[in-house]
Amino acid sequence: MELFPPDRLPLIPETLLREHKVLCQADSRFRACARLLQALHREAAGWGVGTYETTAGRKKKMGHLVATYDGASGANFLSLDVHRLARRELAYREPGSMWEEKRLYENLLSSTPLALNLMGPLKLDRGLAEAFVREIAPDLAGRVCSVSFEHSPGRGDPTFTADGTAFDAFIIIRQEDGRKAFLAFELKYSETCAEPEPRMRPRYDDLSNASELFIDPEVPDLRRNPVQQCWRLHMLAQSMIDAGLYDAGRLFVIAPRLNDQVQRATARYQTHLTPPRGDKAGFVNLVLEDAIGALALAGDPDQARRLTARYTDLSPVHALI
Repeated sequence: MELFPPDRLPLIPETLLREHKVLCQADSRFRACARLLQALHREAAGWGVGTYETTAGRKKKMGHLVATYDGASGANFLSLDVHRLARRELAYREPGSMWEEKRLYENLLSSTPLALNLMGPLKLDRGLAEAFVREIAPDLAGRVCSVSFEHSPGRGDPTFTADGTAFDAFIIIRQEDGRKAFLAFELKYSETCAEPEPRMRPRYDDLSNASELFIDPEVPDLRRNPVQQCWRLHMLAQSMIDAGLYDAGRLFVIAPRLNDQVQRATARYQTHLTPPRGDKAGFVNLVLEDAIGALALAGDPDQARRLTARYTDLSPVHALI
């Protein structure tokens, strides 16, 4: 008999959160569990606890942060190869791309190292990348030309969204018939889709109407949290097709199944979309557990097991309750 429903998260007692230095009053239920899970990983690995600076200028220890030395040694990455890749990606990042170096190396809760841990092996192995594409988008499969991170076709370029919107990961594919396709990814781990809303720009309205992606392109809901980021990313994806850079493409939002705030946000966003068309950028809500499963089926079960243990297996948290 199961002791708890597999689709339910606990409300973690404050005493446990304080004990493991992860008390944050603003956390959602999932974010509190994820923060504690990362603290437990840090403790099990023997890494030092990291600090951050409060708005008052004081340094505060938090259990989901690792000490600077451990971060520099690769604590946030699931293999030495991915750690090396992360350092290379940071050094050769696209001009204007937003990389927070301290978060990348020291914040176990950050979705940036998650993107590298999940998609980095694809950049290091073309065959694995092509098999992964066949698993999640078989109609767009072909020869993988490149895998990149924090990618935009042109930050600030009015051909696109005229802002800094970018994809966490991006795969370019040359299909057998010569068509050029892409898979674009937005990864969430503990985020809630409640980030500060950007300034609305006239270009957004232009693209919303011209893209033909939306039932009502002028509806205010698209321009607000929790769906405005999906709206901007989807328009960016479609603008690349309309500009002739690609013949087809698809935007994936990847988040844990139990991150209910992201799951509700993507479901809400999908209610605004017109029926799929071959000449339009598709939109897919791919739960993180299924993305990890696709990596295993593509040929890297060892990394898939490490990803599961690090990000989605909450049994260490349940064991404390």
